Amino acid sequence: MPGDRGAVRGGPVILSVPHAGRDYPPALVDALRVPPAALHLLEDRFVDMVARAARDTQPTLIQRAPRAWIDLNRSEQERDPKVDAGADWSTQPRASAKLRSGLGLVPRRTTAAGDLWRRRFSDAEVRARIEGDHRPYHAALAELLAAARARFGVAVLLDLHSMPPLGGEGAARIVLGDRFGKAAGARFMARAEAEIRRFGIPVAVNTPYAGAHVLERHGAPPRGIHAIQLELDRSLYLDAALDQPGSGFGETVALVARLLSALADEALSAALPMAAE
Repeated sequence: MPGDRGAVRGGPVILSVPHAGRDYPPALVDALRVPPAALHLLEDRFVDMVARAARDTQPTLIQRAPRAWIDLNRSEQERDPKVDAGADWSTQPRASAKLRSGLGLVPRRTTAAGDLWRRRFSDAEVRARIEGDHRPYHAALAELLAAARARFGVAVLLDLHSMPPLGGEGAARIVLGDRFGKAAGARFMARAEAEIRRFGIPVAVNTPYAGAHVLERHGAPPRGIHAIQLELDRSLYLDAALDQPGSGFGETVALVARLLSALADEALSAALPMAAE
């Protein structure tokens, strides 16, 4: 099933949260070889709460199924034979580093917990997840972006994620990704970066996260659809254990709300010259 659309009123900016789902199906829990809490490491922990608190009228898509069930930021082809009986390495001549490391369409392992599953999933099981969760989410997202593009002449996707602290002195606490200019116009990235710097938070662009399938699939600057991935350091809005909302939650909400507003302003400004032509 598609995720939670949340607010559906108009605007040129669409907000997407593909990795924060916490609705774990019994079939998934039954297949685990590790405690269910180990799957929290795959979640963009409670970043959906940030999105819900920050949004205003922005159309919003929030996935409820967990990333451990199916990863919406991987293509349908990124199937791992070690956990997926319907997959075959011979069909993966250019397997991504994420897939090789066990973070494919159905994640196989995490660094901290190791292998997650007691068994491989059948082809039918994985196909059911693709047809029931992956395709509907992306179809809904494409529909929202197309509607915004038709109404405003331009659409901007803000794909919201969270990351573990990068560590190191002066390390970025927010990473913006646009697949090195392939998914969004430079003006939108420059505006987003400038807004983050006004909050005094160290920010990096495309390193170490440039964006994956969501941006590759939906970002199309020549067609007036721009897609940006926003990675928030979890320590910005969670407690010291990185498990529950913490003291920085309100400020992080304010930052994301400001980004949504700024991107909308930039989108409407970008549409004006086109309207005059």
